[in-house]
Amino acid sequence: MALRLVSARMGPFLRQRTLAAAAALAQQRGFAAAASDDEKLTVTVPVPFKTHKIDPPSQEVETSKAELLGFFTDMYKMRRMEIAADGLYKSKFIRGFCHLYDGQEAVCVGMEAALNYDDAIITAYRDHCTHLGRGGTVLEVMAELMGHRDGCSQGKGGSMHMYNKQHNFYGGNGIVGAQVPLGVGVAFGQKYNKLPNVTVAMYGDGAANQGQLFEALNIAALWNLPCLFTCENNHYGMGTAEWRSAKSPAYYARGDYVPGIKVDGMDALAVKQAFKFGKEYALQNGPLMLEMDTYRYHGHSMSDPGSTYRTRDEISGIRQERDPIERIRKLILSLELATAADLKAIEKESKREVDEAVDAAKSSPQPEEKLLYDHIHSGTPANFQIYGADRQHVTVKL
Repeated sequence: MALRLVSARMGPFLRQRTLAAAAALAQQRGFAAAASDDEKLTVTVPVPFKTHKIDPPSQEVETSKAELLGFFTDMYKMRRMEIAADGLYKSKFIRGFCHLYDGQEAVCVGMEAALNYDDAIITAYRDHCTHLGRGGTVLEVMAELMGHRDGCSQGKGGSMHMYNKQHNFYGGNGIVGAQVPLGVGVAFGQKYNKLPNVTVAMYGDGAANQGQLFEALNIAALWNLPCLFTCENNHYGMGTAEWRSAKSPAYYARGDYVPGIKVDGMDALAVKQAFKFGKEYALQNGPLMLEMDTYRYHGHSMSDPGSTYRTRDEISGIRQERDPIERIRKLILSLELATAADLKAIEKESKREVDEAVDAAKSSPQPEEKLLYDHIHSGTPANFQIYGADRQHVTVKL
């Protein structure tokens, strides 16, 4: 990455103070944001944006020391959390479905750097890190994965159903592609209420051929809704390579009448720039398609070894050449914004936080049986009852 400094380099004392401030902010928000008084930097992202029916965003991205340290902290925490989830699943603390996000962290942190919590996000089932990005905690994720009470959905949703209503995160959704029309509905509400916000409707390359996606895109374009259709293209829909499932795997250009942008989804700064541009565009003009060129290190889910339809050399090659955490690490070190020891300290703190969250999640109680019938209906009448399928089972009065 090329770089231009906007102000003089910080001295050692100011560097240390900013590191502490960034760490404190990361703990408070879940994800760090750039401090307004921090040193301003301009970085040139190396991979050009590809576009369809629209001029590309600038490759010159404004950032800061605190933001770059925040990116590193957040992505490393996500990586540790997903690795911990892998071990917990194999130890049978986590059951059922579990889809891990390691490798794709730059999409989450870059997106959040360009949005605020009044903007909405809805995604598919690879959603653990998206919950962190919306201000959630590692404990909420881990407890939810284990089906325990301190989970973000009270232990009733599991891996596929992270959720944060307060910060407009409308969850992971288990039905392939079904979240996209729901996201368009959220965007309709934003426009109807004249809100200055957008909805990000996220889906994978495996869902990109779903008919409901194109139906939703049509109505979003007709009504100029502020929706960012965001394809996280990790190149394998389950075990099927993109070129085997799509005649046109240029997902950013498949909107036809809707403009699109292809982004290096392993570069957090490129993702930030694309979403910043996309939000401004969508509020003025309506929907935009974003394709994030990214990669998952794990298999599709925990039942997939991830090495039967791709080679181990391919996976290790991506790790060596494009890993989002290592790219930020190298940038920070090259700019002398922190030392290798500073970054090791951040890693150590992230490991401690994840380990403590795992222990707390294991100790969290299971949901009470009565919670099974909560959140089914809104405004349930006092005399409402639920029966078993043959009406001979126990009747539950809500």
